[in-house]
Amino acid sequence: MLRVTFQYIDDCPSHEQALARLRKILNEEAVGAKIDIIKIESDEQAKRLRFVGSPTILLNDVDIDPQVNDHYGVACRAYQLEDGRISPLPSEEMIRRAIRRES
Repeated sequence: MLRVTFQYIDDCPSHEQALARLRKILNEEAVGAKIDIIKIESDEQAKRLRFVGSPTILLNDVDIDPQVNDHYGVACRAYQLEDGRISPLPSEEMIRRAIRRES
């Protein structure tokens, strides 16, 4: 079964929309996975969990973004979309590709 982890910080305004997008795509892909939601509250916790920014989606402990950096800490995150633009949210296609790759 696919292990899904959603990590976030409260200060990032995009985490609720990212979680809704993740749930929508899991449903569309007919993946009945439970989402483990983790609120990151300290730099120590961020380093221990290798948290690169909010929101972060891990599937089977693998980040959905293959271009992830290795700077850990309490911060918001930016994703590079397929068309090159930068967004505070991963695209639906990025999430979908990762689900298909890990399922």
